[in-house]
Amino acid sequence: MHPIRDNADMTTPAPTRYFIGLMSGTSLDGVDGVLCQINDHGDVQVVQHVHEAFHPRTREVAYTLNQAGHNELHLAAQLGTQLAHDYSAVCRQLLQAHDLSASAVCAIGAHGQTVRHQPEAASTLAGDASVGYSVQVNHPALLAEHTGIDVIADFRARDLAAGGQGAPLVPAFHRGVFGRAGVDVAVLNIGGIANASVLAGNGGLAGCDTGPGNVLLDLWAQQHLGTPFDTDGAWGGSGRVVPALLAHFLNDPFFQHNQARQPSSTGRDDFNATWLHKTLTAFPAVEALEAVDVQATLGALTAQSAATQVRHLLQHLHTTSTEPAQLLVCGGGAYNQQLMQLLQQALPQTHVTTTDTVGLPVLQVEAAAFAWLAWCFVTHRSGNAIQATGAKGPRILGALYPK
Repeated sequence: MHPIRDNADMTTPAPTRYFIGLMSGTSLDGVDGVLCQINDHGDVQVVQHVHEAFHPRTREVAYTLNQAGHNELHLAAQLGTQLAHDYSAVCRQLLQAHDLSASAVCAIGAHGQTVRHQPEAASTLAGDASVGYSVQVNHPALLAEHTGIDVIADFRARDLAAGGQGAPLVPAFHRGVFGRAGVDVAVLNIGGIANASVLAGNGGLAGCDTGPGNVLLDLWAQQHLGTPFDTDGAWGGSGRVVPALLAHFLNDPFFQHNQARQPSSTGRDDFNATWLHKTLTAFPAVEALEAVDVQATLGALTAQSAATQVRHLLQHLHTTSTEPAQLLVCGGGAYNQQLMQLLQQALPQTHVTTTDTVGLPVLQVEAAAFAWLAWCFVTHRSGNAIQATGAKGPRILGALYPK
């Protein structure tokens, strides 16, 4: 795994400290936690990983909060408390597995559960026309109380305050871990929503959300298979992509405008069950569609939108390449063999593989990124890549909840 470096003196070994990173993403499947050693140069080494699945009721409430509804504040408070309990359990498992005490950990980076992402929302009150926001339900004070460890949370607010989208936050981490001098590399995280980072061989960096990752695939599988997701993409892989339906999906304004502007971000606010139902209903030949072919086409939507955006990011960086030399896929979507095949077809000149092949397993990447962002906060370093978020400048991200 390539280390993260800053401009510190590299002539002597740097002391290491332990950090924990916690991530529960838009797939709503559960919590990934990692225990990392991070030295003063920013080199990251994951030494332990734990995944804890959400209780069905937790998943249900998190999903409900993605849409306007009754008693939202009460549900959000309940979810935040439950997350603190779930996060605490993951932290205990990490410490026990590595035989560490809480006092050995410098800080926990806890992202929280994104339930709304509206970076360009317009105000209904007097004043500024834009009140862009991103809501991550969390209870970092309770997490600090339960673990006895400092907690860094609320990572997106500072970037938003500086005029950014607050997303994606992982490109700076990707650059340090996966960047290669002289080689264009792209990193695609496929969670519920997919985001891409392009790490140009000349040091350039660009990133954005590309659109739906697993979210629509999971919704369709739940509706037609009665399972949380399509295991390994086997069902979708047995269907056929319907070109007219794919074109219909890609006619959505997000895809039409995404290439024309940087940065861009999205979430379940845009791509959800309502979007899927409305878009399918508007397709002229919807009655003739087989469910398995819809699943195959939704996979093609994820792959095609990601590949198109990766190419656009390369153009944005003014590289001479039309495709990256390598696409490293992480997140739960990396296990979907149909998606991996479709990505390879969409980027024929690119070697498509997973982050496992370069030393960081696919389910550890985002949690490790938030451990690193906690390290950035503690060491007073900026954590946002302004080329990806659009903020006015580098900012230290997060807020401290002391133990």
